[in-house]
Amino acid sequence: MGRKNNTNVSAFILMGLTDSEEMRLVLFSLFLLIYLVTVLGNAGMILLIRLDLQLHTPMYFFLSHLSFLDLSYSTVITPKTIENLLAYTKYISLVGCFTQMYFFISLAATECFLLSSMAFDRYVAICNPLQYSVIMSMTLCRSLITASYVMAFSESFVIVLSTNTLHFCDSNVVHHFFCDISPILVLSCTDTHEIEIIIFILGGFTAVVSIITMSVSYASILSTILKIKSNSGKQKAFSTCASHLLGVSIFYGTIIFTYLKPSKSYSLGQEHVASVFYTIVIPMLNPLIYSLRNKEVKNAIIRVMQKRDSTGHLR
Repeated sequence: MGRKNNTNVSAFILMGLTDSEEMRLVLFSLFLLIYLVTVLGNAGMILLIRLDLQLHTPMYFFLSHLSFLDLSYSTVITPKTIENLLAYTKYISLVGCFTQMYFFISLAATECFLLSSMAFDRYVAICNPLQYSVIMSMTLCRSLITASYVMAFSESFVIVLSTNTLHFCDSNVVHHFFCDISPILVLSCTDTHEIEIIIFILGGFTAVVSIITMSVSYASILSTILKIKSNSGKQKAFSTCASHLLGVSIFYGTIIFTYLKPSKSYSLGQEHVASVFYTIVIPMLNPLIYSLRNKEVKNAIIRVMQKRDSTGHLR
């Protein structure tokens, strides 16, 4: 692969987050705890939605896929990060680096499209409640999910394939804790202008399509909510959207800050903070933001536990 890539580099060294021995132990414990909570929270949400029939609705169909994506892209990054916090030499092979990059970009882009689908679902639920079951059919939901995966994984393939043509002649030290696109471009000893344009176009397409979809959806939702005369009705409608808006703001804020800028403006400290947030922290927060605060989810947990107590096992 080294010859095909016209590079003398066969592996990269991930510098990680800190050189301090004490801080590495603190981060190891913190990230391990966060990852365990992420796995339990997201896997638990997927299992709960699968077991409880009352959660077999479009909203929770999308939430189950959101949990799957959060669990997956956290697993792509966090275990290796945790391992490197205790490792003396933080090597990652060339193949391993580009594989990590491919799946991370694919899963993160899929989540962008999924969040816009969830916004459309909330738009239909609030603005066209009488036609909700007709419009948001399972056929449409599956089509939206399939399109999200296909577009995201195709975009990522183009980006990673383009990056794989770069020459890495001098340094193989990645000043980051995982193989993200920006620190890899910085290492290249060849012109990265064309690849940056590709990344900007594809990343911009994902962001623009998703943001426009969500903006139009929530503009219509806000207009509909303001027409509701009952304060309790307004509060209920706002509560339906508040969690999604919070999750979207956090996720898109860090993604846009990180990717939609030239690699020459790469800032080590800023990049680390943003990257830790959206790769490690957000996957843990999403089950809380979207689901665990929801009364339907709490009631579903009670129903599943009662069913288990009455039968002695889950059915």
